Amino acid sequence: MNWLLVIAGAAVGAPLRYLSDRTVQSRHDSVFPWGTFAVNVCGSLVLGLVTGAVAAGAASSQLQLLLGTGLCGALTTYSTFSYETLRLAETGARFYAVTNVLGTLAAGLGAAFTGAAVAQALWG
Repeated sequence: MNWLLVIAGAAVGAPLRYLSDRTVQSRHDSVFPWGTFAVNVCGSLVLGLVTGAVAAGAASSQLQLLLGTGLCGALTTYSTFSYETLRLAETGARFYAVTNVLGTLAAGLGAAFTGAAVAQALWG
């Protein structure tokens, strides 16, 4: 029955990603993919928090399946990040392409570590 938790989380995460991406991107008049950047960083934060809570014994593995694997798996998107970075490079916006790669990696990792640290501080 664990697969139902993953499906339930993904059923929320996928439309949330789409709507969040469109909402954020519509507020920026830029070729930089702010929507994808935002959902990937937010998803990394949530995943770090959930993983830290599970590691501290404050959350169950079922919650990790629901939120971590399902919700965050559908919310975040490596394929769109890759495609948008390639598109930026191909259209001559190489600065934005490099900024997208470095910024997404730094902010995503920072968010995941922050989430885990917050979980440790709260429940560790």
